[in-house]
Amino acid sequence: MGSIFKKYSLEDLGFNVEEALGLYRVIDEDGNVVGEEPKVSGEKLLEMYVFMVRARILDDWILKLQRIGKVAIHAPNKGQEAVAVGAASALDKGDWLFPSYRELGAYLVRGLSEEEILDRAIADADDPLKGAEFAIYGNREYNVVPAPVPVGSHIPLAVGAAMAAKIMGHKTVVMAIFGDGATSRGDFHSGLNFAGVFKAPAVFVIQNNQYAISLHVTRQTAAKTLALKGAAYGVPGVRVDGNDVLAVFSVASKAVEKARNGGGPTLIEALTYRVGPHTTADDPGRYRSQEEAKAFEKLDPIDRYRKYLINRGLLSDSEDKRIWGEWGLKIEDIVKKCYNKPPLPAEVIFYNVYSKPTWNLIEQMGELRESLKLLEELGLEVE
Repeated sequence: MGSIFKKYSLEDLGFNVEEALGLYRVIDEDGNVVGEEPKVSGEKLLEMYVFMVRARILDDWILKLQRIGKVAIHAPNKGQEAVAVGAASALDKGDWLFPSYRELGAYLVRGLSEEEILDRAIADADDPLKGAEFAIYGNREYNVVPAPVPVGSHIPLAVGAAMAAKIMGHKTVVMAIFGDGATSRGDFHSGLNFAGVFKAPAVFVIQNNQYAISLHVTRQTAAKTLALKGAAYGVPGVRVDGNDVLAVFSVASKAVEKARNGGGPTLIEALTYRVGPHTTADDPGRYRSQEEAKAFEKLDPIDRYRKYLINRGLLSDSEDKRIWGEWGLKIEDIVKKCYNKPPLPAEVIFYNVYSKPTWNLIEQMGELRESLKLLEELGLEVE
């Protein structure tokens, strides 16, 4: 009975709760070094910059394609590239990523091409997910699980995958990325609780972009930080500047290494800002001022990282222009290619229902084909 009434102190947590209240940074807004730089090659540092540039250009194109009706809906990534690229760059090839719907940079880091992402967004004939759901990608080839539309529902699944890897004796780490709104859902709390109890080899990354659609983070919780929430479940929390790609990469790398070596999970809160709308179906002007958005645009993660690379002598203005110009042309060509691909066939709705089509599905598919043939004979178009 004595242990039940034991008095605990902060030291009994087994980790430094101050990290969940602070703000870890490596470079400031002007690209000056203010913290410990990660011990990686200049090639790796430049590679992360290119991934951020590619994500920005691709994001801009998908937004344009949505505006002309070629893409159904899009969740803009602008201003949040450092979180996705920095976190995903900490993973090994054999690790697993459970992303949300605003992580273009993470997809690119994992090895996906712009063409594969655009095929999915446009839902053309080469769409690997065959038009299913929202414009979100996933592929076993890259150990990337398709992101769900219900916020936070992938968190317990990520924990399950991490526990499976642990039970099988693998050194695999599972990373789940999600928005601040997900921390208000039960999936987040049940997932972290399970991970904390069983020391799952998982890393949880919160993209705290300040808004869960229209709801500001201060209306979601009275906690001073979201990273602090991990303490209730025995999961160490770290609060990091999410517009500092080096800070995100450093913290994520330490968390991944700890998880891989049996140290259990880590909760990372990456502070950033959603410059654009929640999705293309959203009007942010209805719940926040233009002045607020413009103030945060000055904290652009790509501009900050560019200044750092120039200061380090790893990038010049001419080289920077070459990178933007080269990838701008490459992605434009890919957009044109995907734009002109034929659409998915109408009978795609029958695909992937069962591994082997049942008699009634075959019959329904035949009826659909007959109907389409009749419409064609009558000169009627099918949208």
